[in-house]
Amino acid sequence: MLSAFGLPAIGVSLLLSIALCVHVVRSNQNMYWLWIILLFQPIGGVVYLVAIVLPEMLGGSRARRLGMAAREALDPSREYRQAKAAVDDTPTVHNRMRLAAAAIAQGRYAEAESLYAEAAQGIHADDPTLLLGRTNALLELGRFDEALALVDKLSAEETGSPSAAVALALGRANEGMGRMREADAAYSWAAGRLPGLEALARYAAFLARTGRRQEAADNLAEIDRRLAKANPQFRREGRAWRDLAAEAMAQS
Repeated sequence: MLSAFGLPAIGVSLLLSIALCVHVVRSNQNMYWLWIILLFQPIGGVVYLVAIVLPEMLGGSRARRLGMAAREALDPSREYRQAKAAVDDTPTVHNRMRLAAAAIAQGRYAEAESLYAEAAQGIHADDPTLLLGRTNALLELGRFDEALALVDKLSAEETGSPSAAVALALGRANEGMGRMREADAAYSWAAGRLPGLEALARYAAFLARTGRRQEAADNLAEIDRRLAKANPQFRREGRAWRDLAAEAMAQS
């Protein structure tokens, strides 16, 4: 038997769902939201409120980030589909860069490498963002000799010391080519300068793979220290890099 509060609660849930469905239609949201709201009451409606309605109402950067995170969790290929549609409609360099970044996030490294190569033509042939993006795609594909050639080109165009992002790519390329001394220098440079935890984690993994477990453990402890102080949004990505370093240590 339903409790005394059962029927009123169901009624409120139904009214909320109807109101949210009206909002979906009037604001031209993707129609899959209708199924989420109706099939998963009341959780679907709460998710829609967090992902769509609250960011619209509050307008702040924190609300927008919260909405983006909720949409990404529900539909992780959304950005890729939108970027691909943009390229199909207007194949500009900017749109190709956006699609390449979305392809990398989806693990479509061959597609990303091709997109960066297509974009880096003419006046954009020496664009450092395109060259670095293609380099990182090549690294994921294990094409280390091609990646190293692009990194050398990037390094030659920079004045003074290489940027931290270029140094990290240089470390990965050198490691892939078996040049461990050069890789160590590049990883160390990047780990001390690149924001976030990727460089530190990749250096810890490199140290573990080359038998320097204590140094790797020290870097892993530093990662844990930074994660403990990080905000929740950063912590999710940071844990992924920590896992990379910890896995390398476990396998060494």
